Amino acid sequence: MDSKTSRSEGRGVARRDVTESLRELGIQLAQLNRRVSGRLGLRDVDMDCLDLINRLGPIGPGVLARTAGLHPATVTGILDRLERDGWIVRERAPEDRRAVLVRALPQRGGEVFQQFAGMNGAVREICSDYDAEQLRVIAEFLERVAEAGRAATAVLEQQQN
Repeated sequence: MDSKTSRSEGRGVARRDVTESLRELGIQLAQLNRRVSGRLGLRDVDMDCLDLINRLGPIGPGVLARTAGLHPATVTGILDRLERDGWIVRERAPEDRRAVLVRALPQRGGEVFQQFAGMNGAVREICSDYDAEQLRVIAEFLERVAEAGRAATAVLEQQQN
């Protein structure tokens, strides 16, 4: 076996290791999110939407539905629950009083943050083992994987319609 073949096989093994690690990460994060959702009295999908509202908001319900990949009627139910339980408010958009924007209530955000404190601390500790350039490479890799996930989801959605 020549060095080129050996390198190629090594790269294939490493690529499989990355893929398996990403699958395991997905499973572990889903389990963590389910546990946190349960502790906060939220459904998993409510927690996902709350996270999107926190990161992207204020956001319109239609944009939230598209971003979350949910039917608008489903999002209405989610928003009703989140608003009833004091996680979000619906407000009129200042530039168009007919439009509604959804905003997360910051006083409840601390509850979510507290539940993720252990994971956030562990990630900080893991990151301390890497220099700034290595962390930039890791961040870029994860962003590219997330984008690939969005693209794959869009393809599946188009095939369904």
